[in-house]
Amino acid sequence: MNPLLSQWSTPTRHGDHKQKFYWGHKEILLSVYKNMADAMKKHPDVDVLINFASLRSAFDSTMETLQYPQIRTIAIIAEGIPEALTRKLIKTADEKGVTIIGPATVGGIKPGCFKIGNTGGMLDNILASKLYRPGSVAYVSSSGGMSNELNNIISHTTDGVYEGVAIGGDRFPGSTFMDHVLRYQDTPGIKMIVVLGEIGGTEEYNICQGITDGLITKPIVCWCIGTCATLLSSEVQFGHAGACATQVLETAVAKNQALREAGAFVPNSFDELGDVIKFVYDDLVTNGIIVPEQEVPPPTVPMDYSWARELGLIRKPASFMTSICDERGQEVIYAGMPITEVFKEEMGVGGVLGLLWFQRRLPRYACQFIEMCLMVTADHGPAVSGAHNTIVCARAGKDLVSSLTSGLLTIGDRFGGALDAAAKQFSKAFDSGLLPMEFVNKMKKDGVLIMGIGHRVKSINNPDMRVQILKDFVKQHFPSTQLLDYALEVEKITTSKKPNLILNIDGFIGVAFVDLLRTCGGFTRDEADEFVDIGTLNGIFVLGRSIGFIGHYLDQKRLKQGLYRHPWDDISYVLPEHMST
Repeated sequence: MNPLLSQWSTPTRHGDHKQKFYWGHKEILLSVYKNMADAMKKHPDVDVLINFASLRSAFDSTMETLQYPQIRTIAIIAEGIPEALTRKLIKTADEKGVTIIGPATVGGIKPGCFKIGNTGGMLDNILASKLYRPGSVAYVSSSGGMSNELNNIISHTTDGVYEGVAIGGDRFPGSTFMDHVLRYQDTPGIKMIVVLGEIGGTEEYNICQGITDGLITKPIVCWCIGTCATLLSSEVQFGHAGACATQVLETAVAKNQALREAGAFVPNSFDELGDVIKFVYDDLVTNGIIVPEQEVPPPTVPMDYSWARELGLIRKPASFMTSICDERGQEVIYAGMPITEVFKEEMGVGGVLGLLWFQRRLPRYACQFIEMCLMVTADHGPAVSGAHNTIVCARAGKDLVSSLTSGLLTIGDRFGGALDAAAKQFSKAFDSGLLPMEFVNKMKKDGVLIMGIGHRVKSINNPDMRVQILKDFVKQHFPSTQLLDYALEVEKITTSKKPNLILNIDGFIGVAFVDLLRTCGGFTRDEADEFVDIGTLNGIFVLGRSIGFIGHYLDQKRLKQGLYRHPWDDISYVLPEHMST
């Protein structure tokens, strides 16, 4: 039996594709098709359709499927299909020799092989009812819910279920009790049969006739639910459309009596059904007709990860972890501080950067210094490589992120990005006790450039006002500026050789930040050195320059669309020859 799962009533709008399903502990891919013809063509060996369509389209999808001769069995899960349409389905299926289970069936099960729909319940119930391996007892029921009860009863009184089917409780089921009982009669592995009927209809009398005529020779246990209906003064429908007796023959009491007289094993009440099943089973074992096999160990039950985690049964190490931010609570938390507190304290951008970069609440002067660094590094005109790349990409029609990224990729020791290198060089020289002159001579002897020293335009005679502004702030607010003082002594030596070999903005921020980390009281000496080693300081330049690069991008987009005119449009700004476009 090779099934085809159909959801024809809601065909995919995304075309044919693959969909994941669990198969035991593994995930497998099943093909999903937009139309039935393609599915039939690509899977010619399929002979079973499980139709999960709703009552609005179950009839149409089943009728379409009946046009394909390869399909021999159709299970229809939908409830509420009009009886007139159901009769048309049954007539067409009979003409084509197709077996219909349902409509309104919960499905069926062949333990250790296959199950249809929700039969058997969840995995824990399948294990409890031993539906992971076949037994010797087959059953057929009109009620889907009661079929699961039969799984439980049979598993505790016999060696288990061989096969079970719920035909559905509609007045006109696609297949009848007798259809399945005769199948069970012809199946060698089935040694006894259980039928669970209900009030309404006369199908059980066909079983009586089958026993009388010798068509049914295997022991059969039968019970019809609804015997209490005779105690009521009027006709009552018991749940299913077909569970209503309109004449005496359709009552559960009459049918149970007829089955008992025909030779079926019929209990006196539903409470005794398990006892009768056990009695018949034990007799078959005693006579050697059933030889119970050794019990096999149940398979391990896979549990969905989300459910197991909710129950606290498992834990899974995270692939990535972060300690700077947490958004799982009512509000986002930056380094342990709720965002509402961040705003309440008016920490500003510098304070947030301190939380997210250093996981510290920095002093107010430190936050102000960070913000000043962002301001002075935001832009350096369109001629520098990063801004130039951003402008070229913007004019080429690239988007904001692409243009910004092209500019950021140029950042390094030779263009911005010298903050870390300058901090490391000056810190190493200072910490090792080298005098400023010894440091300069050593770097010259080694042929290594001093990072943070030198400028193309600015000099000792034409100072960089950005450096001067930051120097005034640092000297006024920082507890100590030992490394900055050391760098300024180095500057005196280098500018004596050439006036443009000044401590530039990158070098100044680098050494000043080391002083900040070492003296603000929030870090140990090892922590301060670690932040320098891992490249933290270049982040200041990257963040600051991103502001300027985005400005260049937006500027070029607006210029291209003629949205406004620069105040310096009449001034010719010429890029250096090696960077002109």
